[in-house]
Amino acid sequence: MAIGLDVETPPEPENPEEYDYEKCPFYGELPVRGQTLEGQVVSTDMTKTVVVEREYDVAVPKYDRYMKRRSRIPAHVPGVLEPLSVGDTVTIAETRPLSKTKSHVVVEVTEEATAADVAEITGQAEPEPELSAEDLAAAADEGDE
Repeated sequence: MAIGLDVETPPEPENPEEYDYEKCPFYGELPVRGQTLEGQVVSTDMTKTVVVEREYDVAVPKYDRYMKRRSRIPAHVPGVLEPLSVGDTVTIAETRPLSKTKSHVVVEVTEEATAADVAEITGQAEPEPELSAEDLAAAADEGDE
């Protein structure tokens, strides 16, 4: 079933008896209307919810310049799009209020996050790739020569 947006429909849920059709725009009855926004996932701490942060420019007429603003929008994650990780770029669409703070739903994962993206967002050092025994032996041989 099409949701009225130019997004790819994800595969059907694996176990239909346990799936939450009430809050799914693809296979349920959740209507999608209004704005569609694109942003980066900055938090996945809540169950079936992500926080999407988007950055935009606002004109400051006094100085004839632009300043950056950002907004954080909680969005529902349908079961067919799980799991999402911090750093993913997603498209969210406006819908009816799903809870006190959620009025958006994730409709597409535009870009998967890389390890460098996750390190930048979380503020942690990028995990170094683990060396195998062969790599360590090769490095030792080069040092002996």
